[in-house]
Amino acid sequence: MFKISGFDLPKKIEKEAPKKKNKPQPGSKKLNPSADGLQELFGQLGRQDEAGPKRKREVDPKPELKKNIVKEAESEESSNKKTKKEQRPKKEKSNEKQKPSAVEPEPEKISTPAAMTPEPRTKLTPMQLKMQQKLSGARFRWINEQLYTTSSSDALSLFKKQPHVFDEYHQGFKHQVESWPENPVDTMVKNFKLRLQKPLNAPGGLPADYNGDIVVADMGCGEAKLALKVSKLRGGPKSRKARFQVHSFDLHKANDRITVADMANVPLPDESAHVVVFCLALMGTNLEDFIKESLRILKPRGEIWVAEIKSRFDITDKGTDVQRFVDTLKGYGLHHKATDDSNKMFVRFEFVFFPKQEKTKFIEPEKDERPLLKPCIYKRR
Repeated sequence: MFKISGFDLPKKIEKEAPKKKNKPQPGSKKLNPSADGLQELFGQLGRQDEAGPKRKREVDPKPELKKNIVKEAESEESSNKKTKKEQRPKKEKSNEKQKPSAVEPEPEKISTPAAMTPEPRTKLTPMQLKMQQKLSGARFRWINEQLYTTSSSDALSLFKKQPHVFDEYHQGFKHQVESWPENPVDTMVKNFKLRLQKPLNAPGGLPADYNGDIVVADMGCGEAKLALKVSKLRGGPKSRKARFQVHSFDLHKANDRITVADMANVPLPDESAHVVVFCLALMGTNLEDFIKESLRILKPRGEIWVAEIKSRFDITDKGTDVQRFVDTLKGYGLHHKATDDSNKMFVRFEFVFFPKQEKTKFIEPEKDERPLLKPCIYKRR
């Protein structure tokens, strides 16, 4: 319509413009700008995306490693699924056990031995522990008083009727001895060791047979710890033949080393023991019968070792008065060899037996009716 000079294109240029278009490559399809053409374009792009990773897999230099990793991951997932499946029924079974059905009867309780059933551990408060210790302490004091104020035959019948009383007493005794500076049983063992450093049957040595056998009678042994420790001792250079044989007697059999017997009547033949030990064992109102029984089983030149609590003797300004006890045992034909008063809690004695013929006495001395030793009774709280 409007023609402006200078802006008109020549006809040759208009005809040459289509020559600049890219020629279609062989095998390529012409795309129409219509909707169908667009769909074909997106379809070709999708096919190229799917074909892309296939080409990468073919080019991948390590396909086997990836396969193994995939297999391991799949196996772990399958195992996790199995464990979850296995755990689910167990939880359901445990819930079923916790919730018993109202229709089914309760299962019968199986009786098991007392040693096999574990005791329930209940945590006690400090107040409960204190009360429990007071009750056990009061029980121990009562049993201790019974043993000191009754005869040995009565105490033996008590332990036969109520065996648990013995266990209660020795538990309390253990708790008490723990606070002592030294256990009297250990002092007896040390004395055996010391005496083994010298020849047998020599001054300062232990009495024994010619073949080296040493027979020991432990009267009122408790748990027979003396037998356990002395049996392991071996003689020194001058007593190599020494061999110990320990007989342990008490009112109750705590273990296989113990023989149940009354200390006034033990099952040993006459003149069969070299050493008789009373370690805190002169209990009961008939304790002098224990001394007489020890003299019956003791061999000539045999020894009696005694350890007793200091509170059972009279206390004077000079210390513990043991003279009356020593004089009484001398009257039975025993020779007083040594007294050890160094310990804070107990006194230890050693006597040697020299049998003598009794001489007829025209005037017999008056007997002291007081008990030879005081009963060890604790203060009531």
